[in-house]
Amino acid sequence: MLKEFQEFISKGNVMDLAVGVIIGGAFSTIVTSLVNDIIMPIVGAIFGGLDFNNYFFGLSSAVNATSLADAKKQGAVFAYGSFITVVLNFIILAFIIFLMVKAVNNLRRRLEAEKPAPAAAPPPADVALLTEIRDLLARK
Repeated sequence: MLKEFQEFISKGNVMDLAVGVIIGGAFSTIVTSLVNDIIMPIVGAIFGGLDFNNYFFGLSSAVNATSLADAKKQGAVFAYGSFITVVLNFIILAFIIFLMVKAVNNLRRRLEAEKPAPAAAPPPADVALLTEIRDLLARK
């Protein structure tokens, strides 16, 4: 069983997946920072200083805070602004992944187009013999 597990782990697909997950996690933090620190402040400035992260409404009458962090301390809240930010993160991440996949597919197509066509396999011996006989008969 240990040997089977070692073979499974050492397969290229498993290692590629592990690397992809690790890089994806790191890339996700970059996208989160991009949205929270660059895009959302610009969107907030365009819409008059709005901060989507603080868009919420309390689910009980005890919630009367103006920031999401304070409101969560007071009770249950419906934080739709945080959801909007997460959806923007997802859309940006999905678009970047789409661009990366598109670039890889274009590169693959270009490399396949540049490959020379494989040489035709020689015909079987009987077909070659019949072709020779035909050519000899045609010359006579």
